[in-house]
Parts: sequence; C-alpha cells; structure tokens
Amino acid sequence: MGKRIVIVGGGAAGASAAARARRLDPEAEIVMLDKGLYISHAPCGIPYYIGGVVKEAQDLAIYTPEEFAKERKIVVKINAEVYDIDLKSQVVYAKEGNDITKYQWDTLIIATGAKPITLPVEGHDLNGILTLRLPHEAPRLREEVEKASTVAVVGGGYIGLEVTEALRNLGKKILLFEMMPHVLPTTFDEDMAKLIHDELTRNGVELHLNEKVVGFKGINGHVSKVITEKGEYNVDKVIMGVGVRPDVDLAVKAGVKLGETGAVWVNEYMETSVPNVYAAGDVAETWSLITGKRMYIALAPPANKMGQVAGANAVKGRFLKFPGVLGTAVTKVFSLYVARTGLTERQAREEGFKPVSASIKARTTAHYYPGGVQVSIKMTMDESSGRVLGVQIIGPDKIVAGYIDIAAALIGKGAVIDDFFFADLSYSPPTAPIWHPLITAARVLSKGKY
Repeated sequence: MGKRIVIVGGGAAGASAAARARRLDPEAEIVMLDKGLYISHAPCGIPYYIGGVVKEAQDLAIYTPEEFAKERKIVVKINAEVYDIDLKSQVVYAKEGNDITKYQWDTLIIATGAKPITLPVEGHDLNGILTLRLPHEAPRLREEVEKASTVAVVGGGYIGLEVTEALRNLGKKILLFEMMPHVLPTTFDEDMAKLIHDELTRNGVELHLNEKVVGFKGINGHVSKVITEKGEYNVDKVIMGVGVRPDVDLAVKAGVKLGETGAVWVNEYMETSVPNVYAAGDVAETWSLITGKRMYIALAPPANKMGQVAGANAVKGRFLKFPGVLGTAVTKVFSLYVARTGLTERQAREEGFKPVSASIKARTTAHYYPGGVQVSIKMTMDESSGRVLGVQIIGPDKIVAGYIDIAAALIGKGAVIDDFFFADLSYSPPTAPIWHPLITAARVLSKGKY
C-alpha cells in the first residue's frame, strides 16, 4: 500500500497539490476534502459571473469533482467539512452531511485558503451585506444584486474594482468606499492610482476616497444605509471587498506555528512547524523575492505553485523549493488594464531602499502603424545598487499584461537598470515601437546614462 496523503481544501493549492502528488507517486492513496461544491475553482472569476461575462457558475471550476477523481485517480469529497485534526493518531475528522468520517494520513496538506475580512462595525451582520469568496455562492450573489439599484462597494482593492465594473455594466449606481487616499493602496503609488480614479469617475462611479466605513443601518434586518466618518448614504446592497485573511482555524487545531503575518508559517518546502504537515496557498505566508521578508499575499498563481511544491514534497521528501513572490498582478478596470510587480516607490522607501522612479507615456506600436495606444509606465529602482524594485503599468490594451510579465521575469532574477535597457526584446511596427516602452522607461530612469 502506498503513502496516504490527505489534502484539506480543493481550491487552487489543494487541487495542484493532489495532481502533482499523483503524478510523482502512482501508488499513493490521495484524498482531497472540500467543504464547498466545487473543486479547482476560481474565486477570481466571480465578478465576471456577476456581470454576465461568464454565463454559468460551474464554469468557474476547471474540473468537476468526478472528472478530477477519474483522471487523477484521487478520492474527492465535496461538502466535506474537516473540523478536527488528531496529530497523535494522524487522523482528520470531517462532517459529510449527517455523517462524521475519519481519514487516516501519513502526510497532511492544509490548503484551506482565505476568508473575506468582515468589518467589526455596527450592523455588519445585516442581510444584504455580501462577500465574494466561493463560486458555489455566486448564483445567490448575482440574484441579490440583480434586484438592487444602488450598491455600495467597500474596499478599492482588486475585487472591489472588478465588482464595481461588473455592477456598473449591469446599470447599477455604485458608491465605492476606500479608507485610504487612493484605490489599490497596497499595490500602486498614488500618482498611478489617479489614472484609475479618472477611469472610474468617467464611468459613473461615485468615488469616496479617504472615507472609512464605520457602520451600517438597516430596515427590517436588511441593510439600507452605509455610515462613514463623513456621512450616511442610502443603498440597497453592500459588497464587501476589504480583502481576505488566511483561514487558519484548522491549522491552529493541528498545532502548527503561525507566522508574523497571521498566516501559517512554512519553509521553502511548504513544510509547517509540525512534521508531515504541509500548508500551501492562501492559508500560508510567503516571502518577498526582493527583500526576503515574510509577507501574505492571496493570489492564484503563487497558490497553484505552492500547491505543486507541497504535493511534490509530500510524496518525495524535499524535492521542490518555492522561491517566493513579487506580487505580480493585473486586472481590468473598465477600458484600462492595470498591472504591477515588485515594490511600489512608497514600499521601497519603507523597506530602507533609496528609491528613484521614472514615469513615461509610450505607444504600443510604431508611431506610423495604426491601432497603437498609449500606456503609462512607472519604474522604480534603488539608487545605490541600480536594482529595479518595481514596475506599474496602466493602459487600454491587454499588452499591459505582457509588459508586466517581462518586468516580473527580470525583477525576479535581480535585474539592474542595465539589464532592462539591454533586454533583447522583440520589435516589429505592429507589435512595438523600435524602443520598447520598458526599455524607454529604463533609459529615462538611467538619467542620461543611455
């Protein structure tokens, strides 16, 4: 009989861990348990389902439980909520309907993900205050917002902006509240965020920046008002987008150490502090490729890769290492694509670097070739070492994602400004100007060296 592996959570990290473990060990007995209805699911797709771009909620899952079980030869249990872990006996206990089932493990992988942050303010538990997390909840969400005419979105992060666009496209009046001076406060600098503010306003979003939500009021148990430090606003529904926190309840029961971020501490092998227990994805903390410091970042690409590392090491021992992250991300805000990687200028300063930045506007094609658009790029480097620390790009074309990926690949390898300037990037008039926008940004940032 092969090794027994139990994976708690069937999202990005859990499903990746299961698939990788199976590929490396055809004999292992692998059980994946998820409390929801879908596995290998994509919470990132929920705003697009609400807005009608994605037609069916089940399309947000890559595999059905049946397909995954059959193709990968994995025991998949949905509607199975793991509520306790016995480390001594190496058993997990799950509620499956009215039954309690126990699963024995040699290796345990905790991939319980994250849960939405709720504001501990008066009225936070009123009906009509909605959060986005699991795809099987999406149809109810869509039903709720379809009836509304005025919706408050609390939080100007990725989810807040994506759901704002989705709801505006459905013709809803949107009030967007962000307690910081600008949207995407932890991932963009204020000068770049202003371009996003203009786009939101142009599309009829009522923007409330620097305005903290302090409570909600309701009529007959249903939310009817948002109360902020500056006033009260009548609304039909509220969508909370103030971020997520790691779902560590089960991990704490397993006795694993939490890191300084509040997420599960793991090493580069995704091992927790407890032998034979791994953690991966949004439940686990990671570290910055630039500073080496511990950080918490709930994004799908790292979650998938952390799952791969945990799954491989669960069957092979210390087989794969996870290197860390840059926090590379891209989203769409109406007609703009908004992308970033590495540190913002403000973060770089806080981390003790001496940041200098250059901001440029550049075309995406040769000046004479039709169809090109203008993109805005901000590049930040450390003045002492010349190392590029971060890039932010905003523009009305998907090519923005391609640019940020080039930047991420270079920054992840410790590139200095010369590496950016001399990067051998492709050119043809329909695809780029002779001076690629990233190379132009490096040229400006070099302050006359090139």
